[in-house]
Amino acid sequence: MTKTTPAEPVDLIRLEGEGNSVVIRVTGRSAAGSATLTGEVVVDTAFVRGTLPTWIDPGDLDGWRETLDTLDGGQDAGWREDGSGAELYIELDPDGERAHVTVTDHAMSLTEVTATVTLTDEWFDEAYDRLDETLRTWPLDGALRG
Repeated sequence: MTKTTPAEPVDLIRLEGEGNSVVIRVTGRSAAGSATLTGEVVVDTAFVRGTLPTWIDPGDLDGWRETLDTLDGGQDAGWREDGSGAELYIELDPDGERAHVTVTDHAMSLTEVTATVTLTDEWFDEAYDRLDETLRTWPLDGALRG
């Protein structure tokens, strides 16, 4: 039996530090039997706070794994740059400990926000674990299963 509505939402992406956070939270399925997930983008800084509804397709999950691989290799990376939803661009500082995360909403609010966060070696392990947890909670046909 497929679990369709968990007791708690799952944070697919959680970037935080320096008093800032950018979270992509999966809250459920768009419809029973659908491969599309519903969620929200949550940005919280001392200056800006906002939430934006979003949808996450199986290809977005594949793309997030590729984005993680690129970041783990020490390169800047973008996620959902094809315009399928709120876009993330993560630019690594040369020191390797911080990143500037830019969230761009081309469709609804036409807004772009950048927050500085901390990226540690442990963050990468947790990020891959979050992706795997999302896929376990909401198995998707065609999604990369790690």
